[in-house]
Amino acid sequence: MAGVNKVILVGNLGADPEVKHLEGDKVVANLRLATTESYKDKMGNRVENTEWHDLELWDGQAKIAEQYLRKGSQIFVEGKIKSDTWQDDQGQNRKRTKIRVLSFTMLGSRGDSQGGGAPSQNPNTMHQQPAQSASMPSNSGGMDDSSDDDLPF
Repeated sequence: MAGVNKVILVGNLGADPEVKHLEGDKVVANLRLATTESYKDKMGNRVENTEWHDLELWDGQAKIAEQYLRKGSQIFVEGKIKSDTWQDDQGQNRKRTKIRVLSFTMLGSRGDSQGGGAPSQNPNTMHQQPAQSASMPSNSGGMDDSSDDDLPF
């Protein structure tokens, strides 16, 4: 049976993207994404747990990240887990796990660390759409706008 390697994250960037321009117009961007969950423990105290994720974006996505994403930007990410292994200078085997981003959407308003209003990147679609929040319907791709009339507010 085939496996599934899919990751969905919503979080905030811990730093500006680190972008490298490689040979042949290849571009790679590395990002650090923080996801925070909060809950109440048995004593009723509020506990926050933050996980840091290393993200890797390539080519068109990397260029958009370089142009629009900044520290604190909130993004929605879909991708897959990728592990790199290598030997360091002392001959020790090392392993690093990262998320290879397949698509991302900038969340928040334009004033929120410039985190909105730019095109989202989805390799499965041919069009680009503006994205300000994950629940915002797209007007491109032939979607029907009549669903807004069904909202109770």
